[in-house]
Order: sequence, then C-alpha cells, then structure tokens
Amino acid sequence: MGKSAAILCNGMFPSREYPRYLLNTADYILCCDGALRTYLRMMPAVFGRTRLPDAVIGDMDSLSPYLQKKYAPLLVRIEEQDDNDQTKAFRYILDHYRDGLETIHILGSTGKRADHTIGNLSLLMEYARTFNLEGIAVDAVSDYGTAFAITDSSSFFVGEGRSISIFTPDNSLEIKSEGLVWRTDGVHFDNWWKATLNRASQDKVTLTFSHPSIALVFLD
Repeated sequence: MGKSAAILCNGMFPSREYPRYLLNTADYILCCDGALRTYLRMMPAVFGRTRLPDAVIGDMDSLSPYLQKKYAPLLVRIEEQDDNDQTKAFRYILDHYRDGLETIHILGSTGKRADHTIGNLSLLMEYARTFNLEGIAVDAVSDYGTAFAITDSSSFFVGEGRSISIFTPDNSLEIKSEGLVWRTDGVHFDNWWKATLNRASQDKVTLTFSHPSIALVFLD
C-alpha cells in the first residue's frame, strides 16, 4: 500500500472527521512554519498522543524564538521568497519522501484570508504542470470540500448529486462534460465563476479537454 503525506498550512485547522483522518493516518507530516503552533495545540485531539511533525518548513518568520529553539531539530529553514511555504513543503516532500508515496494531502490551506485561499488552491494547478507527479495524487482538503488539479481529459467518481465547480486560467480551453446537470460544452472560461456551482447527475463525471491544459476541480 502506498504512503501518504500531509502538509499543514497556517489557515483554518480542520474540524471535520475526514480531513483530520487524513492528518492522523499520514506517514509523513510537514508543517508550514506558523502552522506548528496550531498543530501542537490540536495534536492531543487529533492523535491522542504525541506525534510531532517530520519537518517544519519555511523562513520561520511567523514562528516565535521559543518554538524555534525548542523544535530546532525539526526546522528546515528556506529563506527564498519566490515560493510560499506551502510550495516549499511540497517540494521538500518530493525531494525526501517520494519513494512509495501515493498521495499528498494539503490541509489548512484555506480560511482566514481569501487571498491566501485563492493563491494556495491555484498552486495545485501549478504543481500539476510543473512537477513530475506520476503515480502521486494531490489534493487540498478542508471542512468545506476537496480540490484537485487536472491537466488533460479526465474521468472521476464523485457520487450522484455532489456539488462540483471547475476553474481554469486558460480562456482558450474548451471543456466538454458528461455527468453534470449543466454541461460545460460551449462555456467560455473568461472568468472564474463560469463553471461553478454545478452538480453531478450521475456517479461518474467525465471532462474532455480541447487540448492539454490545467483546471481546478472543487467538490463539496
């Protein structure tokens, strides 16, 4: 069975069972620097025991000197500012834990700030087109849904009646759909809302791209 990794960002810590289960069962746990405080506070409720993260990634600008000293062996300080801490943690996982890795779950990437939420979710598309993720499924999971990126025509099982939204920054992309209440055929993706608030009309949804590109799928 493949291994899983969880990245905990410094957004809203999940309160629902499913995202907490993903954290609890992860083989590897990485905290973005400021998320360590929340992780330590919530650790007894999630694990019922002490389970320190495998690494804390970032420039440590949002971590107190006390925590930096206490957990110094866990800290991976990356000063560059071209990428945010989520991306630094994502790259670290691929560099250090790739062998046997099957899934990467990003938690706490939404909430608190809308701009961080939009930026962090859009990064899923960046990862999909930038990194070699063959054999590794990546998603962002919160109390309110699951997001994942696709780079070409795809089919996935979501369950009939499930809410689904589709976003893409590629306004030349045409996406034909099967299994949605409102088909996306003919939609011109010139704004984010164009294929939001849809619903699955059957268990399986198929999206057919006019050309390889990127899109973000969000399920409730």
